[in-house]
Amino acid sequence: MDSQVLLGVALSSIGGFSTSIGALFVIMSKAPSLKVLGLLQGFAAGLMLSISFFDLAHNALNTLGFLRGNLWFFAGVIFFAVVAKFIPEPTTAPPTSDDKKVGKEENKGVMKRRRRQVLLSGVITAIGISLHNFPEGMAVYLGSMKGIRVGLNLALAIALHNIPEGVAVALPVYFATQSKWEAFKLASLSGFAEPLGVIIVACLFPTSLNPEILEGILGSVGGVMAFLTLHEMLPLAFEYAGQKQSVKAVFCGMAFMSAR
Repeated sequence: MDSQVLLGVALSSIGGFSTSIGALFVIMSKAPSLKVLGLLQGFAAGLMLSISFFDLAHNALNTLGFLRGNLWFFAGVIFFAVVAKFIPEPTTAPPTSDDKKVGKEENKGVMKRRRRQVLLSGVITAIGISLHNFPEGMAVYLGSMKGIRVGLNLALAIALHNIPEGVAVALPVYFATQSKWEAFKLASLSGFAEPLGVIIVACLFPTSLNPEILEGILGSVGGVMAFLTLHEMLPLAFEYAGQKQSVKAVFCGMAFMSAR
């Protein structure tokens, strides 16, 4: 396998395996701190916005010109908007640990049926997150084609974004099965879509792409990342950590990226 592809797989695995960290939040504590998850989302949003506008889109505009650079950028926005419309990201607010008390008040048949329903919601969430992770893996690979710095920055931001997704998968599965291993396993598997996305896009795009085409594709990646940030990450950060704290976290993320 080409060294560039191996690098892309390694970087995307950072983001993919971070769903396992989210699962650990669930199985190692009674209830994960949603505020901490929200602040992580805000920080990751700051990283993503900096990468999108100050790096990928900026370079596309300088290399291709204002019109072509914008066309590539908004092509990425439209692409991920279509993905989000037809494959909406499942809710990341699964049942809390308080739901386990319901069994004391309901008969066993009702409780058993409810556990099946919650397990199904966890499986559906895992499938939805896996489908969402495909373009994220592609973005990391294309970013790494430009340089390891771009690829690593994207991988770090996506990794922070994926931690709450691991929580969203693991919590309902743990509630339904009472098995820490099943919860951890399904959350981890949902992250494998990112390295798989790298392998797929490596078959579509050779590493010897024309520099202008590569800059255009990276401009589209910037559009994808900007849409993902504004459509999914910021609303989740506001919901979990509050608007004021989340905005502070966003600027901390942007300052961290500027310092790098």
